[in-house]
Amino acid sequence: MSRKTVLVSGGAGFIGSHVTVELSNAGYDVVIADNFSNCDETNYKGVCQILGKELPLIKMDFCDAKAVNELFDAHQIDAVIHFAAYKAVGESVAEPLMYYNNNLVSFINIIDAARTHGGCNVLFSSSATVYGETDVLPVTEVSPRQPATSPYGNTKQICEDILRDSVAAYDGVKGIALRYFNPIGAHPSALIGELPRGVPNNLVPFITQTAVGKRECLSVFGNDYPTEDGTCLRDYIDIVDLAKAHVCAVSRMVDGKMKEEYEIFNVGTGRPVSVLELINAFEKVNDLKLNWKFAPRRAGDVVAIWADPQRANEELGWTAERSVEDTLAAAWAWEKRLAGKE
Repeated sequence: MSRKTVLVSGGAGFIGSHVTVELSNAGYDVVIADNFSNCDETNYKGVCQILGKELPLIKMDFCDAKAVNELFDAHQIDAVIHFAAYKAVGESVAEPLMYYNNNLVSFINIIDAARTHGGCNVLFSSSATVYGETDVLPVTEVSPRQPATSPYGNTKQICEDILRDSVAAYDGVKGIALRYFNPIGAHPSALIGELPRGVPNNLVPFITQTAVGKRECLSVFGNDYPTEDGTCLRDYIDIVDLAKAHVCAVSRMVDGKMKEEYEIFNVGTGRPVSVLELINAFEKVNDLKLNWKFAPRRAGDVVAIWADPQRANEELGWTAERSVEDTLAAAWAWEKRLAGKE
């Protein structure tokens, strides 16, 4: 059987780079495309170093329909994984049109090109944010979506709907939406990892940047939540485990094993961890003390959310394997390498 080609939009970013490594290790040919609006070539170079080979890299904007069609003309694409989206909640509130334009138009262009090039398997990078503040935990794939609390979250819901409706309308287009929970960590090689521009929006890079001295103090937003230690509960998933879930989903599509033409899977561990628990685990596994303080609650943060991953475990044959401790050790190794302190 001939090798299958997977297009990874936004493939030079945090999640895209790790997915690229796992796809390549699984025997897929990978084409990376990115406009580098939220990253540089650090992770791309790390991917090539891990794999010991150069991968095709195309610098382009997926909001450019002509460029997207030319990309599909140039490559026989069997599946596309879409990561080329803006993802900062606060920024989306301040700049909603920027988010709606980039996140929706880029995805529409991909599906349109897939449709006009004879069909394609489309894997969408969705988010647990679509569940909002839910009353029943853990959440399953049939848990109701709540009204989005930010334009970012709304684009995730809208893109899921675009994929669902496109699959129903266009022959040859099949789709899977993976709803991530909280991806953290870095590749065990410390050659690729999370590389936020400016002040991090996510907890773990703020932790590691504080530990390495790049940030003076870590703020823990809220200590009066109705949880055991007063801080929010989240489902933190190792980035390599998350990447492997994409390989399972792509294989399910290209091997013709989907039970429906549009499917949804939660990608999480099923284990809730509080913000304080994560900080304590980081300090213990890396044998250091963080400078941190409590700060007022942050608007838009839900109290608690974690996944029921049973469907992904059974249908995709995927299970989260890496411990929080291993993940936090990898995140710290990556940060030290960036700082030249490894």
